[in-house]
Formats: sequence, structure tokens, C-alpha cells
Amino acid sequence: MKEKRTIRAEDLYQLKSVADPQLAANGKDCVYVVTTMLEKENKYCSNLYYINVDEKNNPVQWTFGENRNSSPRWSVDGKRLAFVSDRSGKGQIYVIDVAGGEARQLTTCPNGASNPVWSPDGTKIAFNMAIKNGESFSLTDEKDKKEDKKPVPLEVDKMKYKSDAHGFWDGKYNQVAIVDVQKGEVELLTSGEHDYQLQSWSPDGKYIAITADLSEDKDASFISDVFVIHTDTKELKKLTEGTGYFGNVTWSPNGKYIGIVGHEREFENATLSKIWIYDMDTEKIQCLTRDSDLLIGDYAIGDFQQGAVTPGILWGEDNHSFYFLATDHGNTVVYYGSLAGVMYPALLDRQHVYGLSTGGKVDRAVVAISKPSYPGDLFLLNVSTGELEQLTNVNGEFLAEIVLADSEPIRFKTSDEWDMHGWIMKPVHFEEGKKYPLVLEIHGGPHAMYANSYFHEFQCLAALGYAVLFINPRGSHGYGQAFVDAVRGDYGGKDYEDIMAAADYALANYDFIDKDRLGVTGGSYGGFMTNWIVGHTNRFKAAVTQRSISNWISFYGVSDIGYYFTDWQIKSGLHDIETLWKHSPLAYVDQMETPLLILHSEKDFRCPIEQAEQLFIALKHRKKETKLIRFPDANHELSRSGKPNLRICRLNFITGWFNDYLK
Repeated sequence: MKEKRTIRAEDLYQLKSVADPQLAANGKDCVYVVTTMLEKENKYCSNLYYINVDEKNNPVQWTFGENRNSSPRWSVDGKRLAFVSDRSGKGQIYVIDVAGGEARQLTTCPNGASNPVWSPDGTKIAFNMAIKNGESFSLTDEKDKKEDKKPVPLEVDKMKYKSDAHGFWDGKYNQVAIVDVQKGEVELLTSGEHDYQLQSWSPDGKYIAITADLSEDKDASFISDVFVIHTDTKELKKLTEGTGYFGNVTWSPNGKYIGIVGHEREFENATLSKIWIYDMDTEKIQCLTRDSDLLIGDYAIGDFQQGAVTPGILWGEDNHSFYFLATDHGNTVVYYGSLAGVMYPALLDRQHVYGLSTGGKVDRAVVAISKPSYPGDLFLLNVSTGELEQLTNVNGEFLAEIVLADSEPIRFKTSDEWDMHGWIMKPVHFEEGKKYPLVLEIHGGPHAMYANSYFHEFQCLAALGYAVLFINPRGSHGYGQAFVDAVRGDYGGKDYEDIMAAADYALANYDFIDKDRLGVTGGSYGGFMTNWIVGHTNRFKAAVTQRSISNWISFYGVSDIGYYFTDWQIKSGLHDIETLWKHSPLAYVDQMETPLLILHSEKDFRCPIEQAEQLFIALKHRKKETKLIRFPDANHELSRSGKPNLRICRLNFITGWFNDYLK
């Protein structure tokens, strides 16, 4: 029998990500998206696949080529499928007949189209498009497709003029439009100087639910309200009170109730999302999970899945039952809920459920599941029994030749009696009696959660003989409101102590860890904490800081979120430079002795590269051991969705640095 090999960074080119399952209303037909990375072309490729969940036959590929095909959505009668494809350039809406035939392009929007939503009668599709005021809905000829490449000045008169996801704002607003499926005619449903996000269509076809912030001063506003707009009169009705951030809007089958996920920002961006129900008859809204510490949605992080979609609440045929995803103690869980307030898990296991679709049924669901040593596949969930039947095996052949590490959960108490939860991943080919180096991983956010999910970076480290330790310190999601809020105003305080306590616990309970060969790494907030750690202790022999924060004072003015994030998280601003500096790792550069590799993307607008430059220069000026790696054409999302070759380079830089100092 051929011996299995260990995984490598380059194996990202071999692995497939399966996501966004969509079960049709008949409860049988399911379409999903499979994404791969193309090494030669250095890009991503996504295609649609079909499977009958009753017959469990071999999946059938429905789209082909090296483009991105995504967002498959069934018509209500299940006879047609709308999806988004960039085969003609920018993403546009296409429709394919399930009975056969070629996909037909419906839109030719100059800046692309996204988020297709069918009308109940199947004659129209609503969608989102970015457009300037007065700009044409469609490309009229080849001349329109060619952009003027001459540089032009950027005029800035607002603070929210850039974002890590979209770069500099170019005058376009996100609008909702409707296209006639037969005629291809496009009608703009919203307009003006606001961004509207399409949500869902009412069962009677009269209304479309959308979300938007209609505040005049967008720079000082951080809300998202729910509206319904009449498809004929375009009359807009506001359902929420301008008090919070709401989205994921879905209608009950009879149109009487609207399910909403959101919160009222009691703890700013550390507030738990909850389930809200709007009654169309009484015109009142109520929160069903107000007294619960359950976080609605999927807040687990990873570095592998592409195109995962978190749905809102998915209604059943009875108009009072529904299912949803929740984030809970290192897992994402499928929950059942009802208008009566009944809530309980329908699928509770050591797993990351990163996709859920019910087709409107109450007895079954298709779920996308990942585990620490399992990249991910689709399963059919029998709700009454909790049994899972595997539908796909997209990485079966590859995984048959690879040995992966699993993770062991750990729990411990801190000095102030807080419960902490995390994992230890042993090296691949672990041998009793041997000593191994350990790498401590710290997630970003800080309001995110490590989970029982596949993490390629962890597997690459374990394959090279490292133990990997990762925990959810206070500030992480999944452990209640008090836990996630505890980090605000205390960066580098108890969160630092939590992480050090995890290292102490690992050394005390796992005798295979070599205390003299400890490494630490993390990105974003995890990069901040890596910088903080090496400025406060010399127990780590090597460190890699990624897309990090080093100086909260300059971060205030250069990050796309800086001017409000420092207020929310550090609870300070430029009126209190002393506090910002006290929480800045750069203030402790004289104490930094750990060899530090600094990884940063050139186009990172969330944690701009000047954060890395300041730290690098300060360290080099003091003759400290450091190196700076700059990644071109990459933003804050490099590790998750960056150019394939750069993602591979990043992983090899990380493992190479630790190999140099810990082996």
C-alpha cells in the first residue's frame, strides 16, 4: 500500500471548495458551486454542479470553463436556474433551463450584476448593480466596454471614501433593478445617492425587501435598516427603527411574517446578532432571541472555503417554523426555531456548517460541513433523526493520498476564573517520546471565532512537524455577549493573559512540546496581538505578524475603518493620544527581541501597509532581527481570497521563517 504523504502549501491548487448549496422547492434537486485555483492562469475557477438528493447519483456538472460561475438560485417552480457568471467579462445574470440548453445572458450592466432573486411567478429577476447617477443600465456597443486608462485625480469630501473590499469610491451607488426574463428589459427600482442591498421578494410578488442606510451623514452613521418597496409604485416603507444593523431578510410562505437577522448596536460591532420577526398585519417587530446568548449566523474563520453563503432564517411550509445557523463554542450549528420562541439545535456536532438550504421544507436540509481534518462537502440532513448522508466527495481522490492532522479540544480557566476553549493539533507522524516545536495561532477580528473547521495554514505547519495551538480568547464570538465585549478598551490586557494562559496550559499538559521552541503568528487583530506579545515577553523564539496593527494613532487616519474603530475598540481617539499609544505595540519596540517576520499586502486598506513599515523601520533601526515581505496586488483578504500564487508564497514564508528559527 502506498504511504500517504503530508500536505504542502501548493496543494491548494489540488483542493476543491464546495459551497452555497441551493435545494429546490421540490426538496430533491440541489445545485452548488465548486471552486478551484488554476495555477497556470493564477486565478479562481467556479462552476455549478447538480445532484438529486434522493437518488444520490453522481453529481452532474452544469457549467464549464475557467470563469467564475456563482450564486445559483432556483425559480419558484424549479424549472429554471439563475446564476452569476463573468464569462463575458464582468459578472452578469444568466438563466439556464433545467430541461437542457445553453445558458442565456440576461444583463449587460456596465459594472456587472449580482445577487439574483426570482419573482414568485418566474417572469422577472431582481438583482443588484453598481451604477453612477445617470449612467446607462447596459453596454450598448464595444466602445462602451473600453475604459479610459488615463489617470485622473480623486476628489475626496467624505471619510468613507475607501474600503478594503472595493478600493477607492468611484461615484457608484449600489442599486436594485429588475430584469424581465423574456424581454431582457431592465427597470431600476431604487435610485439616488444611497446604497441599497437586495434581500428577498414577497410571496405575492408585490414587494421586495431591501436594506439601506438613508442617513444624510453617512460618515457618522453605522446602521442598516430594512425596507419593503412596492414593485409597481416604488413606494418605500421602513420596517426597522434606525437603531441598528439588520439584514438577511426572508418572508414566510404566506407573506405574513418577515424574518430578520440583526442587532441594535448596544455593544457596537461586538453586539450579538439576533432573530427578529416583523408582522405585516400588526406592523410590529419583535426580537425572538433577546434574552439568549446565542449568536445567529456563521462567524467561524478559515482560509480555504470560497463563496460560502450564510442564509437568514429559512422558513418551513407551516409559516411558523424555520431553521438558521448559529455560532456556538467553536462550532456552527443548525438550529430549529419557531414563532413561539422555541429554539433548539437540529445538528450539533464538532463541525463548521458553512452552508444551509432547506428548499422550504421542515424535514430535510442540505448542509455544507467542514472539520479540522476535512476540507468540506455537502450532506443531506434528516432533521427528525439528525442523520447525515454524504452527497459529495469533491476531494476524495486527493485526500486518499494525504495524511492530515486532527485537533484535540482543550478547556482551561484563567487566573480570573474565565473559561477558555481552544485546540491542540499534534504534528503529523507524531511519535511518543519526541519533543516538537509549537506554533501559537491568533485569529483576527477580534470578534471572530476559531472553529472545528479546516485550516490549510494549520495543516501545513502540522505536516512539517509543528504542534499548533489555537484558542478563542475573550473578545471572540461564540461564547456569549459578555465574553465578546470584554476585549473592548482592554487590547493587550486580559486578552493577552488569556493567550499566555493557553501557552502555559499546553506546556503543562502536553509533554511533547519543547518549551524552548515556541512560535507565534496571527493576522489583523492577531497581528496586533503577535506584535504585542513580542513586545511583552521573550518566551517565543520566532514570530510572524500578518496584516497587523502597530500604531493606533496613525491607524485612526489611514484605515478605512480607523476613525470609528479606535473609538469602538480602544475606546479612545485623537483627544487621548496617551491611551492610543499605550495600546500600540510600537510603543514597546525597544523590548522586542524575538525574530519577527512582517507580512503585509500593498493594497490593504483595513490595516494599511504603513503599519508594517513603521514596525519594520523601528526594529531595523534598533538592529533587531526582522524582515518585511510586501505582497503586490493584494488586500486584507490575501490569506483567504488573494491571488493563488501569493497565497502559496505567504504560506511558504511563514513555514520558512519558523523552520529557520525553531527547527
